[in-house]
Amino acid sequence: MKKHLRIEKAKSSTMKEIHVEKIIDEVRNISIDSNYFLNDDVKNALNNCHDEEEFPMAKDILDKIIKNADIAKEKKVPICQDTGAACVFVEIGQDVHIVGGLLEDAINEGVRRGYKDGYLRKSVVKDPLNRINTGDNTPAFIKYDVTLGDKLKIVVAPKGFGSENMSTLKMLKPSDGILGVKKFVIETVKEAGPNPCPPIIVGVGIGGNFDFCAHLAKKAALRSIDVRNKDEYYRNLEEELLEEINKLGIGPQGFGGKTTSLAVNIEYMATHIAGLPVAVNINCHAARHREVVL
Repeated sequence: MKKHLRIEKAKSSTMKEIHVEKIIDEVRNISIDSNYFLNDDVKNALNNCHDEEEFPMAKDILDKIIKNADIAKEKKVPICQDTGAACVFVEIGQDVHIVGGLLEDAINEGVRRGYKDGYLRKSVVKDPLNRINTGDNTPAFIKYDVTLGDKLKIVVAPKGFGSENMSTLKMLKPSDGILGVKKFVIETVKEAGPNPCPPIIVGVGIGGNFDFCAHLAKKAALRSIDVRNKDEYYRNLEEELLEEINKLGIGPQGFGGKTTSLAVNIEYMATHIAGLPVAVNINCHAARHREVVL
């Protein structure tokens, strides 16, 4: 077991202190920026698809999507009226000490201020059945990873529910194999049709258990679309699925064309001998996220 244990020699006994007020300010800022500014990887992909699209209506819709992003950037207004639920991914180094309060409280306060100061729509209800709006878009949905070092990385990814509602998870049998995985992913996109505002980014999680699989799919949807999987097998699978999905002919906003998806991103991990969990998390063309490292 020793060979699997990552050991780093202690460089210093001093912990790096980060005050919650700094975290609040930074989360506020990236909550606003993530809703105003489309990431370059997505913008570049939209431009490339616009140039290559042959169907006139699809080309026109892509042109409008690109102009919408340009206006949002210039005017500093939201890219989409659905400014999403705040999905937050935190990587905290073992040598980081948060002072002045709780990290989770600081993140939620930053989201609260960002959505207020940025005039962003508040879309979170505190009870899924009673449907009472919290009024400030909190609580954020936060995932934590503990890492080596003394850095704190926070990624805010506003996730609209037009696309989130199209996401699915299935506990396949090992005997379903790669063909079962492909079929499930393609059928999920096909059934989603125009609802998630294509062109979409398809995040696929394979392995783990029920909840880890969904987390993998969310992380995959967040990954930059110009970064392919490091594993050749899964990198080839990403390309194959993207090709098959774009053959569906759903096209931008569902009006036809060859640009249904900008990318398929896959994340995978170990699983049980009796299982093959697969999750698909769909992101609309407004695939927004911003990060800060403290």
